Amino acid sequence: MTFHQFPDYASLSQYTAEHIAAIINQKPDALLCLASGDTPIGTYHHLVELAKTGRVDVSQCTFVGLDEWVGFGPEDAGSCSYYVLRDLFTPLQLRPDQLYVFDAKATDLTAECARIDSLIDSRGGLDLLLVGMGMNGHIALNEPGTPFTLGCHVGELAESTITVGQKYFEQETVLEQGITLGLRHLTAAREVILLVSGEKKAATLQKALKGPVSEEIPASILQTHPNGQVWLDAAAGSLLTSL
Repeated sequence: MTFHQFPDYASLSQYTAEHIAAIINQKPDALLCLASGDTPIGTYHHLVELAKTGRVDVSQCTFVGLDEWVGFGPEDAGSCSYYVLRDLFTPLQLRPDQLYVFDAKATDLTAECARIDSLIDSRGGLDLLLVGMGMNGHIALNEPGTPFTLGCHVGELAESTITVGQKYFEQETVLEQGITLGLRHLTAAREVILLVSGEKKAATLQKALKGPVSEEIPASILQTHPNGQVWLDAAAGSLLTSL
């Protein structure tokens, strides 16, 4: 695991976008999984600009969706896929065959998990996994207590995740389960970037990076990844001294 602190969110976002572009330029047919949520939005805006100005060509890449609220889909404002489509996939003008996102409305969610597992495993793992961290230390929708060995799965949402998740919806919405990549895919990914921004994440980040590796704090798994990158702004790193 390596660690890089940036002075602010803007510099964090620009650097991350340029790094993703460099990965794609080096391997044009890369398999990437990029998170939704607030933290990577700045990165995605920069990456779209890099593509529009010809500094990266994403036409041969494959993108995998990280997670989704069970019962919601791309057409539902507030869903995970809604935002990543809005901020990244649609502006990049990706073809349908370049996108693999969970169908969280499917009648057979076990088969959905197997479909995404099969895609990732058939490619020998992800070339890049970009994730954020929840207030309780979750990665994707792998809540505290989720085994590190799981692949794609459906899990019950923690109360804190349900509460925070309401901000993505215009009105209070019932959220109970999530379908998500498992931490097995994080372990097997060739490179993992954890992006963290804001002072509100500082205490959890300190536990994840300075405390023991534990399934009770899923983000702590980054400590074990040989090519794990933890990139954050000064506010998120305010409680860290050295790593």
